[in-house]
Amino acid sequence: MKRRPTIALALGGGAARGWSHIGVINALRERGIEADMVCGTSIGALVGAAHAAGQLPHLEKWVRELKWQDVVGFLDLTLTKGGVIQGKKVFEQLRQHYQVDCIEELQLPFGAVATNLNNGLEVWLREGSVVEAVRASASLPGLFTPVYHNGHWLVDGGLVNPVPVSLCRAMGAELVIAVDLFAQRSIPAENEPAVENESVIEEESWFASAREITARMWETGVKQKLIGGNGAEPSIFEVVSGSIHIMQMRISRSRLAGEPPNLLITPVVEDIGLMDFHRAAEAIDAGVRAVQRVDAQLPLFLRGVVS
Repeated sequence: MKRRPTIALALGGGAARGWSHIGVINALRERGIEADMVCGTSIGALVGAAHAAGQLPHLEKWVRELKWQDVVGFLDLTLTKGGVIQGKKVFEQLRQHYQVDCIEELQLPFGAVATNLNNGLEVWLREGSVVEAVRASASLPGLFTPVYHNGHWLVDGGLVNPVPVSLCRAMGAELVIAVDLFAQRSIPAENEPAVENESVIEEESWFASAREITARMWETGVKQKLIGGNGAEPSIFEVVSGSIHIMQMRISRSRLAGEPPNLLITPVVEDIGLMDFHRAAEAIDAGVRAVQRVDAQLPLFLRGVVS
């Protein structure tokens, strides 16, 4: 007797580009590929938790309707804690989309990756509050305040494991589909000289996005320190998120080389800025197209039958 192998989704981090995970999941399901478990890092944990709860259509409807004003409205600012954004507003909104409080109550096994701020260790969150797990996994250092969990401060899981293939394997997955939001970026190898203007498109997209959001925050009364000195200088959002983004690209390359998935899906989302959460429709479409590009590989993937 042959049985279908256990399939897991490993959804990577990438801020607003992570809405493409929705398109990937929808396109895979249209092709008859259903995940038995979901693991996510950062935005991948956010989308993955909604899918594990059976609430992905509700999340998709909400993000498709997001506007710039909504994004800015969710930024509950604080300058007295370990970040400039508390995140309570947005995660309270997300709580309504998960419909369950505990990871153990989700329809699919689920795990989120976070980073222990005290010792740098990778933390796998597989039980307890869904919202707190997602919030910890998505807490970009310096921007979102860290989450206190079991005696430790946790921050974004992308610092250690941007695409959590290893967590999927540890949870018993026999076949892993990984979605990498950084794979399309061309970055120099460790000993390879950088090529001038190689990342101009990426930087312009990100800076334009960050400047627009900080400009809108200026209109709501945010101090210039948050925005930056002048139009030519990067703001706090640009420096922190852009730096983490670069680091995650390199970590993702290394981890996926050592822990390759059975199928790698790479949405082309370079032109979507990290804070462009209002561009969900474009990101979701990019996820659908990414699955279309691997259609020829799906029969071979589905033949991974375990006896």
